[in-house]
Amino acid sequence: MCGIVGYVGHDNARDIIIDGLKKLEYRGYDSAGIALQNKGQIIVRKRQGKIANLEEAIAGEDLYGNTGIGHTRWATHGAPSDSNAHPHINGDGSIAVVHNGIVENYVELKEWLSEEYGVVFRTETDTEVIAHLIGVLKKTTLEDAVYEAVKMMRGAYAIVVLAKDEPGKIVAYRKDAPLIAGLGKGGNFVASDIPALLKYLNKIYLVENNEMLICTPEQIQILDQDRKQVKR
Repeated sequence: MCGIVGYVGHDNARDIIIDGLKKLEYRGYDSAGIALQNKGQIIVRKRQGKIANLEEAIAGEDLYGNTGIGHTRWATHGAPSDSNAHPHINGDGSIAVVHNGIVENYVELKEWLSEEYGVVFRTETDTEVIAHLIGVLKKTTLEDAVYEAVKMMRGAYAIVVLAKDEPGKIVAYRKDAPLIAGLGKGGNFVASDIPALLKYLNKIYLVENNEMLICTPEQIQILDQDRKQVKR
């Protein structure tokens, strides 16, 4: 099972996310990556192999962002490689996605995106399909696009998404795959398992099936599949 960590707050997300991913290494993985919101763009770095390979690759870079997502991947669609590692982005780099699980109808969605929108795919993964799908569906807010996307997706998955034009926001959705949210001081978190967050906080929400998270530095909203707010 892959690992997910996301952070939105006032500190640099880079080191927080990498530290959280290390706490999930016990789940097994073949590649690791990170995406950070920075000055109106999304910066993605990813490497095949251990998290140490990713750390070595970015050691000389001054990467900074208060919002970010990270992932350790165990290959399902597409062989282990730098390009197939998560996070995945859409064509113009405006959407970044990490994903656990499987999108069963990704081939159908891939064909539809190619035929209707001329999307060119750069990887062999079902996760890249999610990034492009959310990208073409995004007319207003990121959460609107994610809701529309999950209506079209079949399978068991947890997805966590950034949009470059909505800084300071992470949107996540759970369908039959583990997902949690954490409340912290000066920042909030999402993850696929509790050990990733224990160092940073002691209040954790267990996200139920077919629920969405909208995370900002100030709050975490939980919405059900009918977009009604859930109090937990």
